[in-house]
Amino acid sequence: MITSGEPGDSPLGSARDKPAGGAPAGVCLSMTGYAQARTEYNGWAIRVSLRSVNHKSLDLRVRLPEGFEIFEPRLRQTARARIRRGHVEVAVVAEAAGASAVQVNRALAEAYLREAVELRREMHLGNEPDVVGILRLPGVIAAGPLAVPDSEEEQEKLGAELAACLETAVTRLEEMRRHEGAHLAEEMSRRLRGIAERAAQIECKAEAARPAFARRLEARLREFAGGAGVDPARVAQEAAILAERSDVTEELSRLKSHGAQFGRMLEGAGTPGELGKRLDFLLQEMQRETNTLLAKSPGVEAEGLAITDLGLEIKAEIEKLREQVQNVE
Repeated sequence: MITSGEPGDSPLGSARDKPAGGAPAGVCLSMTGYAQARTEYNGWAIRVSLRSVNHKSLDLRVRLPEGFEIFEPRLRQTARARIRRGHVEVAVVAEAAGASAVQVNRALAEAYLREAVELRREMHLGNEPDVVGILRLPGVIAAGPLAVPDSEEEQEKLGAELAACLETAVTRLEEMRRHEGAHLAEEMSRRLRGIAERAAQIECKAEAARPAFARRLEARLREFAGGAGVDPARVAQEAAILAERSDVTEELSRLKSHGAQFGRMLEGAGTPGELGKRLDFLLQEMQRETNTLLAKSPGVEAEGLAITDLGLEIKAEIEKLREQVQNVE
């Protein structure tokens, strides 16, 4: 049975405190975490440790004691059913427990005793050899040997106990990853709001920049015409063309749409194992729209410079979001 522990000792405690089951749909899970669980079974003291960091897919590494290799497929299956992304290391330590944990090397103890008696005789010492002292000498007391049972029935029972212990460790790992993921989601939501605010500012400045197109174009046409009069209809036509080429309405609309979808996913409209990948895809699209917006930024007048500055700030926020999304399962 998996040993009980004090409440709140997760993720490093020893209690099986939650039933098996994956994370709820849409929960933002960090791929960074650590947890362990312990159990004792039929003379074995077993500890299962989990360590997880970010990875583009599930990279599962399992380290087992000698003789426990037969349980690796079952442990891998158990972990894969609960964990979908990340570089995950599963380490199993198994030692003898209880009375079977102590074994006295009597031959070595007798050899120590003979040497002690001989030294006592040669050096004319009056003290009798100390049995407790001999037991403390190197190699006299060792852990008793334990072997994986030969019978399929006992192997099945030990494998089931190992899998249950791993389930407990995974549950605690999920708790830690969920806690870290909540902080990640909060930080990403803050950055997302910043992007939305800057996009709204760009929208206002782009609207204010339209009259500047006509003024700038008329001045350039007059310059080319050597100060002669300029046809107002021609100015209006060219200004309309320039305004169309510099119009960022479509890019802003897509940027807002992707941002809104990103926010909905953070709030729970996602699928475990796919949330990080979907968020990363949306950020790629947001980056593309921002690049196009910057390419269309009008001229060097005040409005155009302000739009460029805001677009660069949006790009910087998107890059920071992409760094954070790399750690989302």
